[in-house]
Amino acid sequence: MLNRVIIIVLDSVGIGALPDAHLYGDVGSNTLGHIYRDIDGFSLPNLERLGLGNIEGTEYIREHEDPIGCYGRAMELSKGKDTLTGHWEMTGIVLDKPFPTYPDGFPREVVKAFERFIGVPVLGNKVASGTAIIEELGKEHMETGYPIIYTSADSVFQVAAHEEVLPLERLYEMCRLAREMLTGEHMVARVIARPFRGEPGAFKRTSNRRDYSVDPPGKTLLDYAVDESHTVTAVGKIFNIFNGKGITRHVHTKSNREGILRTREYIKEQGNGIIFTNLVDFDMIYGHRNNVEGYGIALKEFDQELTGIIDCMNEKDLLIITADHGCDPTTESTDHSREYVPILAYGVRVRKGVDIGTRKTFADIGATAAQALNIKGYSFGESFLKEILKGSE
Repeated sequence: MLNRVIIIVLDSVGIGALPDAHLYGDVGSNTLGHIYRDIDGFSLPNLERLGLGNIEGTEYIREHEDPIGCYGRAMELSKGKDTLTGHWEMTGIVLDKPFPTYPDGFPREVVKAFERFIGVPVLGNKVASGTAIIEELGKEHMETGYPIIYTSADSVFQVAAHEEVLPLERLYEMCRLAREMLTGEHMVARVIARPFRGEPGAFKRTSNRRDYSVDPPGKTLLDYAVDESHTVTAVGKIFNIFNGKGITRHVHTKSNREGILRTREYIKEQGNGIIFTNLVDFDMIYGHRNNVEGYGIALKEFDQELTGIIDCMNEKDLLIITADHGCDPTTESTDHSREYVPILAYGVRVRKGVDIGTRKTFADIGATAAQALNIKGYSFGESFLKEILKGSE
């Protein structure tokens, strides 16, 4: 079979609303298609060459006459549209109940319990943009030392603090306490430390964000891989998404550029197993801020780097490029959107121009990786390896 599978998740790069998008307020969302539509002359030539515009149902993206990769899209079976849910499903965990969200802020009993845990009052407690709430409450936070808590349409408990007011380790400690506290009906997907710097009117979030996730509720592809002595390398926030489970080594990154660089370095090592990368800037910096131009620039930067990634691959590597949800920057909403995700596959031993169609679940990605590496025990999802691998016609 193959020696290594490289999975790169373009965080939030969805390609069109799922049939149940109306249940999430996301009818008409199309993250990538609308970026193509709204930016004159926009193109991603390397991704298009892999078959991006040939994917069923895509809009505004140029179809390639002779794609060198295999292409398709996947539906999400799990309930929800957040990062954990998407990544977990890719690796075999399907959630039948979404993580809790708090459109009116956290209940009083949750806030009071957190204040008891950390020993001081809090500010905020509402749904807000991370940049907006620090502009609103940052000055008061600096004067009082009280942390700012807020949430979004996603299942998150976020704690913001100025790095010169609350040292990072104290902020991280508060978030660890929140993670321990938020169980049962209030078990949010992620507690997120959101440090910032600057002065009132000019605050800026730093790259020292830290996520505290819950453990996956069962074994994932990564666990099965480690059980069979494969190396599982996590780049970016993958380690946090899986809470370290099923990961043998990891590196935190502070930008897409660093994530791409570290991924390329790991590919050059010519090892085996799984390299699992999340590039979060698309979502965190551009999608949630409805920054269409910035999102487009970030996509172009990845597209330009894709050739370098491919050049590092060896004969027995399989590259899969996908996403975990949408975050359409052209809509009024600043939150994630319930969308199909693209699947692009490439490798020396991979056939050209194969349409793998619409997959019923993200878990088909994990099933394909498991079959490629001959990993036993992983059974969820349907592998498309035989469809794309040379010699399997």
